[in-house]
Amino acid sequence: PGAMQANEFDSSDEEPIQDDQTPFQISWLALSSVYCSQFLGVCSLPGCRFKDVRRNLQKDIEELKGYGTQDIFVLCTRGELSKYRVPNLLNSYQQHGIIVHHHPIPDGDTPDIANCCTILEELRGCLENNRKTLIHCYGGLGRSCLIAACLLLQLSDAMEPQEAIESLRDLRGSGAIQTIKQYNYLHDFRENLAAHLSTKDAILRSVSR
Repeated sequence: PGAMQANEFDSSDEEPIQDDQTPFQISWLALSSVYCSQFLGVCSLPGCRFKDVRRNLQKDIEELKGYGTQDIFVLCTRGELSKYRVPNLLNSYQQHGIIVHHHPIPDGDTPDIANCCTILEELRGCLENNRKTLIHCYGGLGRSCLIAACLLLQLSDAMEPQEAIESLRDLRGSGAIQTIKQYNYLHDFRENLAAHLSTKDAILRSVSR
């Protein structure tokens, strides 16, 4: 009979799984080493309902509002938002008065340098205007940390790529900057950025003549 009693306490699959009530976790990357006392928030996908993750979107967004969040950079593709059961995420943010910057990058991938520049320009614009800004992908480890590391490298000439990677791993754990592709992207970032800017410059000069 002992086994029977133990079983009564087993949570069976038939029970509705309760929403996860834990507070929504945001890691704040200090940009003070670079400029001003701004922080960039890095987090995973709010409201995600996938496998054993069951966040409540309304509750998560209310918490984001509680932090004073004004701008959110979303790196998930629309396909991912559907897969993780938050197909209306971007609208939900807007309904809560948060400005959405949607720059989809496929999971594990890297943006091309022109896209990356656009994202960084928008990010810097938000931070320079002292806007409370968050960036997230799905897990807040790969793409989000990649973009945050690019921001550090762009803002500080003194920072080495490895240093930027370490600071994000300190912040988000050893899983940050997940793929070889993302790792290499950061190591080549300044070179690619310089090449991109000089091409862009040449185009602008020829147009303005």
